[in-house]
Amino acid sequence: MAKEAPRMPIESGCPDPIQYMHPTMRRNYGQWAYHDRPRAGVLRHTSKNNEEIYTVRCGTARQMDVYTIKKLADIADEYADGFVRFTMRSNVEFMVADGSKVEPLVSALTEAGFPVGGTGPSVTMISHTQGWLHCDIPGTDASGVVKSLMDEMHEEFTREEMPNRVHMTTSCCQINCGGQGDIALNIQHTKPPKINHDLVSMVCERPTVVARCPVAAIRPAMVNGKPTLEVDEKKCICCGACFPPCPPMQINDPEHSKIALWIGGKNSNARSKPSFHKLVASNLPNNPPRWPEVGAVVKNILSVYKEDARDWERVGEWVDRIGWPAFFQKTGLPFTKFHINDWKGSRHQLNSSAHIRF
Repeated sequence: MAKEAPRMPIESGCPDPIQYMHPTMRRNYGQWAYHDRPRAGVLRHTSKNNEEIYTVRCGTARQMDVYTIKKLADIADEYADGFVRFTMRSNVEFMVADGSKVEPLVSALTEAGFPVGGTGPSVTMISHTQGWLHCDIPGTDASGVVKSLMDEMHEEFTREEMPNRVHMTTSCCQINCGGQGDIALNIQHTKPPKINHDLVSMVCERPTVVARCPVAAIRPAMVNGKPTLEVDEKKCICCGACFPPCPPMQINDPEHSKIALWIGGKNSNARSKPSFHKLVASNLPNNPPRWPEVGAVVKNILSVYKEDARDWERVGEWVDRIGWPAFFQKTGLPFTKFHINDWKGSRHQLNSSAHIRF
């Protein structure tokens, strides 16, 4: 008997989500009348057909072992209807059609160590890059920073006591895979790479490294008769993009790689236009495994925002209302000349490509 050929994966876009949906969601797709929040961490959607479905959201550590994933699946089978989904912030959402199942499900998740929350005006789970786990460029461990912060702030995830939701991100380098956030943490290399010229010719494909630099600061060179690379330190922005294709260009440094904190980023169009986050604290120690100095600054900003902002104001909207001088005064953070970029020189700063001149 001939074996059936294995199914080939479809790699053209996202898979069809309908097949994974709860039956109540499939029946009422596009027919929802409204939704509300019976309690923190629980959403209730009511359809035009008067059907209801409850979504219970819990936080996870993101980097999960098989035991933890099986535990979540067992809870879904026993207390929910067996349907779960992961959000972009590594939360897990359980869908149930029977409202009487909500409280037992919440109790089971809480008892198993998964905090339930994050659906309303709260500190959401922190989205982050991979860090030391498997990225080739990081200057810090994004997962560790997130773990340290949420250990101290998980109660703000389970309670809805913030003026609005607070999206936080952590990026382990200045390429900023974490994206824009109300509060964002970003590693900053403050020194150009140190080049081991003896290894460059054996390890690196030099044209690739030259092309990788976003400001055209790297060029071929000869040192001691060996082909290598050199860096124009006046151009170098210390981003670290050269390190992955060329490890001999070491830029990570336990002393000079620092963490910076940015606030005010927003992707949505609700109430105000999307905005970029802006630098408010820099030169914070990259101090694993708990990063206490970073945690202290984040908690300080959240405390002032929670006390001073109006209902529905995101962090950036709050700062726009009170002004940046008032923000630095209320938080007690030092203000320096490095916090200002008026973009007057942006044409010169950004037009640094080796390929285009205009």
